[in-house]
Amino acid sequence: MNFNFREIASASMILFAVIDIIGSVPIIISLRNKVGHIQSEKATIVAAIIMIAFLFIGEKILKLIGIDVNSFAVAGAFVLFFLAIEMILGIVLYKDDAPESASIVPIAFPLIAGAGTMTALLSLRAEFHVENIIVAIIINTIFVYIVLKSSKSIERILGTNGINIIRKVFGVILLAIAVKLFTSNINQLF
Repeated sequence: MNFNFREIASASMILFAVIDIIGSVPIIISLRNKVGHIQSEKATIVAAIIMIAFLFIGEKILKLIGIDVNSFAVAGAFVLFFLAIEMILGIVLYKDDAPESASIVPIAFPLIAGAGTMTALLSLRAEFHVENIIVAIIINTIFVYIVLKSSKSIERILGTNGINIIRKVFGVILLAIAVKLFTSNINQLF
């Protein structure tokens, strides 16, 4: 076992920025108002299973279709870049229809375990030990569960301006992560 606190902390912060559950509080509140009760436990468990499964089989799927991890990481850097732009500028580049039930879709997937998270997981896999990434996933899913359970209280405490500030700060962090991913993987493609 290669447990490393620094890797766990780094992977946790990267996943925290990508998942952006605090920035998703307004979306969660809106979904709760539209569909009623959201099963926080179910959404959290399904998201964790998706993330851990993708951590192990994501690279195999890529190899099956002939894509190496570095190419995926560079492509993922672009996805993270656009997610960061959405967060910083407050624009929506991707829009999905409102669902009838929100616990699995869109809360677990793609809100928590979406394309950005999948990309980040494969990118993390290229840099960190798997056991540290799993601990980071568990830490983040615990935090996601707490936020889902207390989203109305969080919205009341932070207010709209507080949530917007947090979203923009994590957008800048995510932008820096995207640049780092791009620069550390682009050289290995040539």
